[in-house]
Amino acid sequence: MTSATSVLDHAPVVPVVVIEDATDAVPLARALVAGGLPAIEVTLRTPAALDAIRAIAAEVPDAVVGAGTVLSARAVADAVGAGARFLVSPGWTDGLLDALEGSGVPFLPGVSTASEVVALLERGVREMKFFPAEAAGGTAYLKSLAGPLPRARFCPTGGISLASAPAYLRLPNVGCVGGTWMLPGDALAGRNWSRVEALAREASALRS
Repeated sequence: MTSATSVLDHAPVVPVVVIEDATDAVPLARALVAGGLPAIEVTLRTPAALDAIRAIAAEVPDAVVGAGTVLSARAVADAVGAGARFLVSPGWTDGLLDALEGSGVPFLPGVSTASEVVALLERGVREMKFFPAEAAGGTAYLKSLAGPLPRARFCPTGGISLASAPAYLRLPNVGCVGGTWMLPGDALAGRNWSRVEALAREASALRS
């Protein structure tokens, strides 16, 4: 059984990155790593995503680059082939979970209900993505899961901000949170990597 415990423990925040231009991948990753956020989830939402993962894996050795929005067995194979060191999905099916388990790298399948959590626990999966976190009930929902399902551990993602992240990180069943607030659109458009680094440093200082 491949777990994602190491992903949950790298830093309090995992940046969720959408890369449109693969040439931005390396300087962006370097800025995030310099700011103290080494685990970087590159979402498979753009044609540049796999090339971005490939570049980060090859040129930013201190980064732990992963693939997000993994929706199929093909995507699992492509991401791992590009160098992804962990995989994240917004949800799961039995077929996708089989592929994730066979990938050889840590993974976080997405859940938003207690039944989905129980089903994953039955399969031996204890680390999960809680998505979409704010829309699915936020900290109150996760707190309510901790009592009956203490073995489950989460990375909540979706709608989380610098202001709301500490409340999530204080929960006993949360290892880290995923977010995009350290990647503002104007900074990315202007390739203002120093600003990204400063925002990453602020996020990395969060403690549970």
